Amino acid sequence: MIRFYLGTHQPAWLARQLGVLLLVSHRRLADRRTLPRAAAPWALDSGGFTELSMHGRWRTGPRAYVAAVRRYSAEIGQLDWAAPQDWMCEDGVRRRTGLALRTHQRRTVANYLELRDLDPLLPFIPVLQGHSVSDYHRCADLYERAGIDLAELPLVGVGSVCRRQHTREVEQIMRALAGRGFTLHGFGVKITGLARYADTISSCDSAAWSLRGRRVPGCTPIHRTESNCLRFALAWHEHLVRSLAPPGGNAVAASAGACLIDSGFSRSGSGLRAGRSGSGPRLGRSPRRRRSVVGSGVS
Repeated sequence: MIRFYLGTHQPAWLARQLGVLLLVSHRRLADRRTLPRAAAPWALDSGGFTELSMHGRWRTGPRAYVAAVRRYSAEIGQLDWAAPQDWMCEDGVRRRTGLALRTHQRRTVANYLELRDLDPLLPFIPVLQGHSVSDYHRCADLYERAGIDLAELPLVGVGSVCRRQHTREVEQIMRALAGRGFTLHGFGVKITGLARYADTISSCDSAAWSLRGRRVPGCTPIHRTESNCLRFALAWHEHLVRSLAPPGGNAVAASAGACLIDSGFSRSGSGLRAGRSGSGPRLGRSPRRRRSVVGSGVS
């Protein structure tokens, strides 16, 4: 089964029993004095696209980021994994940074290595960045030359694909990386193409519901639009799951209110830990298999 994370910029949703997995950005958590206690597993996005698009650099250093993630792991709990401070390779981001694609790749790898060295107990995942299939292979080779066996890690992120209009190109990238034995997470995958390469990835995320909700009038007088509406987000999620369920799939089990039990990850064995506090599970690598697009939290 694919583990699907619903992207949201509402941290308070973490404390609610929603029956879905959430992806929340560091940018939405960093300035909060108090943090919600997670009711379910969740994942942390570093907010890199916004950070680099706005400022052309990372303003938060690795040590400060590690301290923040350590706090989230301890106070929020149930942290599945955290994205590093990677460097996206979209043309617009590179125009803002003024750096070459290969420089973005080298900095992405270097940051993962530094975060891991600063706190090896936190569940940082490596992320592959690039544009073409050969770019992503080159980025993977950089990790492996640094001594990181990506095929042995529980999860490897694939970035710079969320704004791709040509889903066939993204499919080629995902299949090429899956062919190397990597367990993949697609960041901000384009929903229209997901069904074509769902068998190649272990997890993915999307906040497309919020973008769509900006064009929908609010369901109550206090909602100008539906871009922050929980009911709208859950309805979008349920529709997505049902639309991607294979013929003959269990539509009831695919509802937003059901809880995903078969996560695709083993909760024991060697792998990453969620933090020193012991509040999160230890992630182990499960055997690779074809994953069906069915189940709560699945797209």
